[in-house]
Parts: sequence; C-alpha cells; structure tokens
Amino acid sequence: MPVNQMRVAMLSAHSCPVGKLGTKDTGGMSVYIRELACELARRGHFVDVYTRVHDPKDGQIYEFCQNARLIHLGAGEDEEIQKLAVYSYLPDFARNLESFRKNNSLEYDLIFSHYWLSGVAGTYLQPWWRVPHITMFHTLGAVKNAVKEEAYLSLGEDDPELRIETEKSLVQQCHHIIAPTEKEKEALVGHYGASSEKISVVPCGVNLEQFRVLDKAQARQHLGFGDDKIVLCVGRIDPLKGVDKLIRALPHLRDISGLKLVVIGGGEDSQAEIEQLRRLARNLGMEDAVAFLGLVKHEQLPHFYNAADVCVVPSYYESFGLVALESLACGTPVVATDVGNHRMVIRQGETGYVVRDNAPRGLADKIALLLARPSSDKKSALLIRASVSEFGWSRIAEAVIRDCRRVMANYLAPVS
Repeated sequence: MPVNQMRVAMLSAHSCPVGKLGTKDTGGMSVYIRELACELARRGHFVDVYTRVHDPKDGQIYEFCQNARLIHLGAGEDEEIQKLAVYSYLPDFARNLESFRKNNSLEYDLIFSHYWLSGVAGTYLQPWWRVPHITMFHTLGAVKNAVKEEAYLSLGEDDPELRIETEKSLVQQCHHIIAPTEKEKEALVGHYGASSEKISVVPCGVNLEQFRVLDKAQARQHLGFGDDKIVLCVGRIDPLKGVDKLIRALPHLRDISGLKLVVIGGGEDSQAEIEQLRRLARNLGMEDAVAFLGLVKHEQLPHFYNAADVCVVPSYYESFGLVALESLACGTPVVATDVGNHRMVIRQGETGYVVRDNAPRGLADKIALLLARPSSDKKSALLIRASVSEFGWSRIAEAVIRDCRRVMANYLAPVS
C-alpha cells in the first residue's frame, strides 16, 4: 500500500449509516459518515465503517463505494434497541470487531469514532491496535441538558449522567477531536475541560451533486404539489427540533393565501409525537395547512427543497445544521434559529434569516419576508447555491485528511 494511503476504522455503534433517515437515531451523523467515507475512498484511502446489527436481515458487509464499506457486527440482540442500552454491549462490539479484523487480516492506521457510544468502543480498540483515536461527538449531552434547562420546557428526558461523565472522560482519552463549529469547540472546553489545542473545527459538508438547483415547477409536479406557498421542515420528530414552535407560527401567517407547511421526518417510533403535533395544529385551526409526510428517501429530498419557497429550521439545538446547508445548495432560502453553524451558513437578508430563538412570531415575520419576495427564478436560486459552494465534501474531506495526518504524525505508540 502506498505510504500516502490511510486505512481508517470508523465507528458508528448505535446508528446504522444506511438506516432510515428521519427516525429517532438516524440523522445528519449518518449522512456525514457515508459521505465522508466515500470522499476519503475517492482519494485512495480505505474506510471500514462498523455498526451493530439492527435487523436479522442485515447483511454483514455493505459496499458504500469502491474502498469504503459498512460492516455489521453482533452486539446484543439483532434488532433495534434503545440507544442507551447499546452501552452495555460495547465490550462485545469491540471484541467482535477485533475478531473480524483478525479473521480478515486487516490493519488500520486510525480509529475515527462518531458519538459518545462509539467513542467508548474506540477506547477499547485503541490500546489493542496502538493507533491514534480521533472522535467526533455530533451532539453533546451537557449542551442538550443546558438547552432544556434554559428553555424552561419539557423537551424530553435529560441526557443521563453516564453520558456526561463518559464524554468528559473521552475528551481526555482520545488523541484528537473534530468539532463542526466553534460553538461546539467552546462547549467542549467549557463543559468538559477539553484542551483547545486538541480540537480542530471542520464543518459538515453537503453533496453538491445530489443537492442542486432543479426546475421548481417540475419539482412540484413530481411531488404532486400545486401552487401553494410551501414552507418546508425536515428532520427527526423530536422536541428539541422545535416543530411545535413552527406550527404555532402559522396563525400569524393566516393572511398568506395557499400557505402549506410540509413536515418531513418521523418513522413508526415517532407516531405519538406526530399525533401531538396534529392536535396542536387542529387546536390552532391550522390543521388543513399542515402535512406530515413521514420518512422520505434521502435521494428524494432535493425535489422537496426545490419545490419549497422557504425551509425552516426551528431547533433549540443543532450540532451543525445540515438541513440548512442542503436547502441552500438547492437554491431555497432558509429561516433558522441561531444554533449550530447557521450564522456562518446563512447570509442574513440574502439567503435567509437567522433568528435569535424559535419564538413563533419571530419565525413568522421572517417567513413572511421571504414569501413576499418575487417568485424565485433559476438565477436567484443559483446565487443562493453559490453561497455554500465552499461546503462541498471535497473540501471538507481534505480538511479531515490534514487533521488525520497531523494526528498520526504526532502519535507515539505506548511502550509495552
């Protein structure tokens, strides 16, 4: 193998990167892992992504692309289990991964774990392999809990102390951390005492070939949409996503003719939350203005972004904010709360608006401003797309590769 090639073991223990996007445990992180793995592979590197078996029908090996594959390992029952329950099976996950590695005569130069549960698995593997361990948390338990406390709202149960303490331990044990935003870097230092020098900031990317400008009329025809004013919301159905706040914004937009809120996301595990949101819309007299479409295949999302007049991200918390990036890449303006990297991605007043919080009136005011603009043409859509051209996966992968090489160069294997 040429010296410039790396063999990377990526870990995604609790969430399968080819699972259904929009369910409770499958979202932006899965997109990130798939896209980055293939981008690294295109550059001649070899990437194996390890996850646990979630379904007896899962094949052991799934090819993402040439030189990048997904490997399912047994760890507990071969079925979906509650995320926190995965923790007790992480020793099995690590042992089964090591057996697979030995049986297939594999060697890795680097461990790249995603989310705190995978980070724990990485701490088992690192001393066995004597290679550096890079981690990316994607979300932080301490920050999520702080957001819930600050909002004075019931946004689901707090993340357990086990997660907080484990994340705090991981920032000390791993060799390097990649954070998607400066905000997350500051949170790692402030909440967990991480060394600033140990953290690099590399934003998430967007597939600019998949998420591109299409003809709006054709996109609407493809989806069966008419001439309504389409407000789009994409993501997991979770209290932290603030979808209820967006629904509460709709009465402030009653005067806009043909307004339709299209909500994408939420599988069978989210039906109770979706019914609660339906009741809210019904109580506000806006039931006919809201459509819950459930899960949509990732390859279909560009049609929805292109068909929409505006995309709204009303979240209380985002580690980065991939939906905003995807929408802008499709030429559709965005209204988003000031979380994640929204302030760096959205050009205020040009490609959308970043609002301080998800107060319904504030969301409605900015949505109304965008809907009042003249109907967007392809030229204006292309200008919006151009604003996020620097977030293509090619550039993001190069930054990750530089970090990996630097960590590998500075790594000294412990003396036995």
